Amino acid sequence: MTVDRPNGMQPRRVLVLGGTGTIGRATVRALVSRGHEVVCLVRHSADLRDPSGPVACARLPSGAAARFVDVTDPVSLACDGFRGERFDVLVSCLASRTGLPDDAWAIDHDAHVSALEASKAAGVTHVVLLSAICVQKPVLAFQHAKLAFETVLTASGLDYTIVRPTAFFKSLSGQIDRVKRGKPFLVFGDGLLTACKPISDDDLGTYLAECLDREDRRNRVLPIGGPGEAITPKAQGERLFALLGREPRFKHVPVALLDVIIAILATLGRVVPALAAKAELARIGRYYATESMLVLDPVTGHYDASATPSTGSETLFDYYARLIRGEAFAERGDHAVF
Repeated sequence: MTVDRPNGMQPRRVLVLGGTGTIGRATVRALVSRGHEVVCLVRHSADLRDPSGPVACARLPSGAAARFVDVTDPVSLACDGFRGERFDVLVSCLASRTGLPDDAWAIDHDAHVSALEASKAAGVTHVVLLSAICVQKPVLAFQHAKLAFETVLTASGLDYTIVRPTAFFKSLSGQIDRVKRGKPFLVFGDGLLTACKPISDDDLGTYLAECLDREDRRNRVLPIGGPGEAITPKAQGERLFALLGREPRFKHVPVALLDVIIAILATLGRVVPALAAKAELARIGRYYATESMLVLDPVTGHYDASATPSTGSETLFDYYARLIRGEAFAERGDHAVF
């Protein structure tokens, strides 16, 4: 299906980073449907089979070309990726897979800096970057790495659009099988500590693709969520049980337990590096257990659902229903929590 672009805007030649992930594929589909010529740079490691299905090239939407590169190598990016050709737009949905410090700085910062430099040489005039809303309150390595690249991008002289989405459906779908097996839904504290406006891959992909044609999205940092009111973990659990036709059952996990786990792992990590990595992953888990994925009011320091823009049509609960009916599959990968 081809989508008409506003005001007769001409199709562009677009280079995409991170096009084989779920959000990346949705973005590529939206770009192709708008008539853009899309070339995806695929990490060599992405060609390995994973639990979500076929090899990377087979996962790319029809109409997009793939080029294998080492995104951490500026020479490979330039020679294997850009190949001395000209492009109009760089779209990046690329992100570190684990969020651990070395991975985050290598991918969320260094690889993006290299791609930005190669983009300038290739004639790119506009960069659309998928970032994350959690960088508003940075305490983790991957958040600092993302913010550092955002700073480089905004000072680059190129037009930019930085999109900071709220929670993704796949990140909030890890307990469906657990609840199906008769177990309670896990929440931290009372289940009301946080809230978010989750957005679907397709709605986010459409939003990103539209940024190429929207002048009002140029040179801006744009938070975005999905449709409807902000929802808490407790509300997620209640609706999941309702969709399964069962009475709600919750298990409340104290946040203090995470603090104890982090302290133990961090202490042991001074001797065993693998445990230091687990401590960082536990810190990431604690962050999402205690911080809302909504716009942060810089004056009050409070998260504001009403200030968090919405887009799209599919809600998280629509997605839950499709998963339960077997009409969708949650590709959660390295970001799985439960």
